[in-house]
Amino acid sequence: MPTDPVVVCLVILITLALLTVAYVAADIILPIVLAFVLKLLFQPVMRLLEKLGVPRSIAALLLILAVFGAIVGVGAAASGPATTWAGKLPEGIARLQERLRFLDEPITTLRTFLHHADGIVQGGGGGGSGGGGAAGTAIAAVLFSSTTHFAGSFFETILILFFLLVSGNTFLKRTVEILPTFRDKRQAVELSQRVEENISAYLLTITIMNAAVGLATGAAMWACGLGDPLLWGVVAFLLNYVPIIGPFFGVGLFLLAGLLTLDPIWAALLPAALYLVIHVIEGELVTPMLLAKRFTLNPVLVIISLIFWFWMWGVPGAILAVPMLAIFKIICDGVQPLAAIGHFLTGDE
Repeated sequence: MPTDPVVVCLVILITLALLTVAYVAADIILPIVLAFVLKLLFQPVMRLLEKLGVPRSIAALLLILAVFGAIVGVGAAASGPATTWAGKLPEGIARLQERLRFLDEPITTLRTFLHHADGIVQGGGGGGSGGGGAAGTAIAAVLFSSTTHFAGSFFETILILFFLLVSGNTFLKRTVEILPTFRDKRQAVELSQRVEENISAYLLTITIMNAAVGLATGAAMWACGLGDPLLWGVVAFLLNYVPIIGPFFGVGLFLLAGLLTLDPIWAALLPAALYLVIHVIEGELVTPMLLAKRFTLNPVLVIISLIFWFWMWGVPGAILAVPMLAIFKIICDGVQPLAAIGHFLTGDE
């Protein structure tokens, strides 16, 4: 059955409208989307608790308290070492400059070029000694502004997640009730089950793999003398939720930590090298083997999705990019008029 161009155009227009709303109302939409994705992750555990006879409201409350309590506990335990490392930065700048002295000339050349380019763009206005600090402030604002908004909406996410877990399949039941034909009802149920099964399996697999990466990274950092294995394990665990960009940032972070604290130079490079080896083993061997049967997303579209959602919602958007792309692909595969779009999203098998 050929794809109806009218339906495709309608879907594109609706998608553009939804993206516009998501951008304008990010502070409201982001916690809702995150709550729906977490609901898919927690749904198998909810079913298990229900089979054990635990009421849905109590099961949802226990699950949220357990998960977010563990997150808060680990964050509190890692905050001490993180503060210590932050305190090392000012006194370690001189040591870092000494070790990276061979980069002085190319960095100076690049800085001069950017200064002149900025002067040309602004008509010769700006510049001066405060340019570097202003640029650093701007970069920090871009990286962390949306994360700050997300942290401010933390309570909203938990509240929505609680009621989603308690409601169970209420939305699905209401959707089935208003659909006109039995075929449409069955398709809606099958599509919902497919999304829940695949996304929950994906998120659970990724979380387990990220935890394994965190444990391996913490042990490796302890073994090479960097110390604070809990801190580095948590960092590796969180960074691994952002494909490609997160591990790339992690290599730079471990390289910086090694250069600040370890001697000789080969030992300073060892933390970044070990982290890279762990990531290659996980990202190129283990995870593809576990997920290849379930997800074959086009890698180019994955990169584009990461960049787009990072621009849209910052770090939380980058974390949600792949699950949202996978959900969209499952929906397209399950709806015949959108099958061509689902095929376009498929990667090499």
